[in-house]
Amino acid sequence: MKTRFNTYDIVCMVTELQRLIGMRVNQVYDIDNRTYVIRLQRSEEKSVLLLESGNRFHTTQFEWPKNVAPSGFTMKLRKHLKNKRLEHLTQLGIDRIVDLQFGSGEAAYHVILELYDRGNIVLTDYNWIILNVLRPHVEGDKVRFAVKEKYPLDRAKTSYAAPNEEQLRQIISNSKPGDNLKKILNPNLEYGSAIIDHVLLENELSGTLKVASDPDKGFYVDRDVDKLVTALKQAEKLMDEARNQISKGFIIQKKEERPNPEAAGDFLLTNQEFHPLLYSQHKNQPYSDYETFDRAVDEFFSALEGQKIDLKTIHVEREAMKKLQNVKKDHEKRITELEKVQIEDRQAAEMISRNEQNVERARLAIQTAIANQMSWDDIQLLVKTAQDSGDPVASTIKQLKLSTNHITLRLTDPYEDMGPMMVDIDLSLTAFANARRYYDQKRNAAKKQQKTVESSGKALKSAERKTKQTLKEAQTISTISKARKTYWFEKFYWFISSENYLVIGGRDQQQNELLVKRYMRSTDVYVHAEVSGASSVVIKCPAGLPPPRTLSEAGQAAVAYSVAWEAKVLTRAWWVYGQQVSKSAPTGEYLTTGSFMIRGKKNYLLPEHLQFGFSFLFRLEDSCIEKHKDERKCIADDISEVAESEQDTEIVVSEDSDDEKDSKDILDTIVENKELQSSDSVKENLESAKVADQNETSNLEDKNGSEDLNKVSVKELKEEKEEDKSDSDSDSSDDVLDTHIKVDHGTGQVITASKTRTISEMSEQSEELQLKFPAMPKKNPQKKEKPPQKEKVQKEQEKNGPKRGQKGKLKKIKEKYKDQDEEDRAFMMDLLKPDKCAKESKKALKQAAKGNKDKKSNRGPKIPQPPPLLLEAESEDEPELEAETEQTGDADTEMLCQLTGAPYPEDELLFAVPVVAPYSSLHNYKFKVKLTPGTSKRGKAAKTAVQVFLRDKMASAREKDLLKAVKEENVARNFPGKVKLSAPQLHKHKK
Repeated sequence: MKTRFNTYDIVCMVTELQRLIGMRVNQVYDIDNRTYVIRLQRSEEKSVLLLESGNRFHTTQFEWPKNVAPSGFTMKLRKHLKNKRLEHLTQLGIDRIVDLQFGSGEAAYHVILELYDRGNIVLTDYNWIILNVLRPHVEGDKVRFAVKEKYPLDRAKTSYAAPNEEQLRQIISNSKPGDNLKKILNPNLEYGSAIIDHVLLENELSGTLKVASDPDKGFYVDRDVDKLVTALKQAEKLMDEARNQISKGFIIQKKEERPNPEAAGDFLLTNQEFHPLLYSQHKNQPYSDYETFDRAVDEFFSALEGQKIDLKTIHVEREAMKKLQNVKKDHEKRITELEKVQIEDRQAAEMISRNEQNVERARLAIQTAIANQMSWDDIQLLVKTAQDSGDPVASTIKQLKLSTNHITLRLTDPYEDMGPMMVDIDLSLTAFANARRYYDQKRNAAKKQQKTVESSGKALKSAERKTKQTLKEAQTISTISKARKTYWFEKFYWFISSENYLVIGGRDQQQNELLVKRYMRSTDVYVHAEVSGASSVVIKCPAGLPPPRTLSEAGQAAVAYSVAWEAKVLTRAWWVYGQQVSKSAPTGEYLTTGSFMIRGKKNYLLPEHLQFGFSFLFRLEDSCIEKHKDERKCIADDISEVAESEQDTEIVVSEDSDDEKDSKDILDTIVENKELQSSDSVKENLESAKVADQNETSNLEDKNGSEDLNKVSVKELKEEKEEDKSDSDSDSSDDVLDTHIKVDHGTGQVITASKTRTISEMSEQSEELQLKFPAMPKKNPQKKEKPPQKEKVQKEQEKNGPKRGQKGKLKKIKEKYKDQDEEDRAFMMDLLKPDKCAKESKKALKQAAKGNKDKKSNRGPKIPQPPPLLLEAESEDEPELEAETEQTGDADTEMLCQLTGAPYPEDELLFAVPVVAPYSSLHNYKFKVKLTPGTSKRGKAAKTAVQVFLRDKMASAREKDLLKAVKEENVARNFPGKVKLSAPQLHKHKK
């Protein structure tokens, strides 16, 4: 298969790419350590130039996967080439070297692409002084390819003129005897072997002709030299035309026979070579043509990956058919051998019967010798002596097998004209008994043959069925692999939250850096665990703050992808807005890779259990997407449940707080839970929760109970609002800290600076948060009355007073909330009215917020919010990133809607994507297993999980095929570490 350009290809491509002259460099990327992509632009016209060291250069219309982080060579190219205009694209002489000049005058830079040997890419300045080189090396004793050396321009050959007759005779005379024309001409000419073959065939010659002195045996110089001169003149003409006009493109193909009779077509066409001309040697082969050579090359290399999949499929099909043929041959061989044994045993028995007297005499003679205690050597000598004397009985004995008590006799049929036959005789049996033994063996072989024939039918059917299944799976997996699209976020840790938010996290320090610099916007949310070295997690938010469940799930991911998983330790996580994350360090300090400065308030999340899940998302066909439109649409629990969990948060914070806990803890809780509560309401929550704990110990996590408790609390909070209106203080406030924190993912170093804020000002911030994310309506709004049983419990509680151990807690809570004024309490009451908020329009909410701000304006100066921070993405990708980020919001949302974890039976599925996520986000997925910290290795656990899914009775055939098509290396890639699997009847699947 052809994979690199020859001289003629380079000439044609240089001519065609002159259209790129005048375009400016937009960006430079690297695909791998040999292949680089240069994006060019001229007003609205865009083009992408691909350079591969040693092999090729052409424009491409396909999206090639870029490296996660640009290499040092790429950064050097970006530094010198960015925004430079492509001034010249030329070939150095007629050598396989291409020079691309960017910029002019003293600001010019040359990118030199070498397409011979191991290849190279060299960056030089306008004086051809090397600034950077992809592969530093030394040629000979003097030529050094290294930085600050001058690039040697004098090496390139300058002429491709065809040799005359005298020169040709000289070239041929210097050749070795037996060399053919192609081998003689190719090293001495610059056209390439393909053109030489073509022009020779056009002039009734062949590259395989050997130079001979006999005119009838090959290339005869005196007769054929004129044809050769004409042919090479034609090659020179082709080179001239290639310099002046754009060539068409041709891809030469090869037929690969398909062993699968049910596959589409009897053969597969695979691309073998690309050429700017349809050569004579290829006219009888299948080919496809293109308008330009550039387009043909792009198609050739872009189809290589799919072609590899097809060839792999054919290989699997061949192996499957080969196994089937081997099974058939094995059964045929067994039956043939059994038939042969039967014939031999029958013939042996018949020979013994027809030579019974001689057999018996020979047997008795040997037995007599043994009875006389003769040694085996003496018996052998006795037999030989008798044979020499012409004894007819001794003449039939051919071999003594006394160790097994057998002798071999040479018997002939006295009644039929047949050749002699060697028959083994058991000395312990008579001639008749020996014949019967052979007949018994024949009968047993016949029975065995019959059984073999009967079983072979079943075995062949089973083998054919397995082969058909293998062929079908191979074809299906091939189709799925071609349809499989790798999403941009799959290089990171990732999952889709319960409310359809994309959450991504870095695998290491470099990815953490890339994630924040390239992919995080100011509206996104940054989440991090409170341990060093954890993954940076980003929630992609098109607008506003994500719902609490998504924040919680992102916090779980941040903790799981840290040392907390292996250590099996619970810890909390915190979140900030993207605009609070910066790469700008304080004066005199330096931030290492993966470290960022956090400015402003951190919002802490509750610690969650280390429970992850493993599942699969399925890519839907476009026509099926509409049916799954809202399956991940903010399906948060009843808003009362959220309020209930937030009240629980307050209780936990109060229990664990010591005297040294300052007002910063209060602020964290305010921003996290988006509400303030009066001391009386907290007291009632404590009391009702305590009673519920005593009465319903076995159902602590029951949702209905939680909802009822919360409804009681909300109703009584409203009553307390009316009763205590006159008793609240309006102007007092507690000072709280606003921190600036630097997180170092490598060392865990934290740098903090502080400002002060007031409770009232934070209430205003909470109000703004509420406007961004209005409360969700209740699932069952009609259930507004307090259950009688709960009301009875509440009255008993009020009568009996607080339980033992609660007085101290209530005292602390009362101390914390003593300075809460009426407006703050009223504001938090509004937050606890989901029904009203759900019904009001956004315009009304904004007007109400404006009114509240006017009322509070006389309460003191408001400390401004931290200014939006420019992330130091001064990496060279910034202009393009701005264009990319403008489109990511809608594009990502649309992309996520294409994926579902709960496909319907009638859905058309294209491929499956493995996903590892917090277990709560997988609640409605069809396939899922729970992952907790354990001892099982990731690969083994992943295989077990896939087997669980494949054996699921509810799984359709298409779903199983999609699961099998997923590459093993991708399945366990996002596991947090060693795990313990939990799934129904998992032990059966393991067996």
